[in-house]
Amino acid sequence: MPSALVTHQGGCHCGRVRFEVDAPAHLEVTDCNCSICAKTAYLHLIVPRDRFRLLSGKEALTTYEFNTRTAKHLFCPVCGIKAFYVPRSHPDGVSVNARCLDEGTVTGMTVIPTDGRNWEQAYPAGRGTFSRDGGGAR
Repeated sequence: MPSALVTHQGGCHCGRVRFEVDAPAHLEVTDCNCSICAKTAYLHLIVPRDRFRLLSGKEALTTYEFNTRTAKHLFCPVCGIKAFYVPRSHPDGVSVNARCLDEGTVTGMTVIPTDGRNWEQAYPAGRGTFSRDGGGAR
């Protein structure tokens, strides 16, 4: 049975970048061990693009790309926080850093380790998909 979606708000440290995302109150997030995610302690809440709304800060965002340049790592140039980005695994979606969500709407998190160091083996089909119930990425 699909989980009811709630609207979570969040943003970067200085507040310039703000967003909303529709997701269950209890989140299923992934903890990737790739070079960039491990260094930034990023916890991925991956959602379809239509469940993410950028409220402010679009003009301030800076993009960082590396390796295949598929992922679009967006960060605030003022405080340096990457609150969300377009992931290589789901280029049609958005990965929100669950650590950047405001308090009050998240009731808990299930953290699933992901082997991003060996991306091609972790995603043999090349891309992830979204579950039919509108829940998290698979």
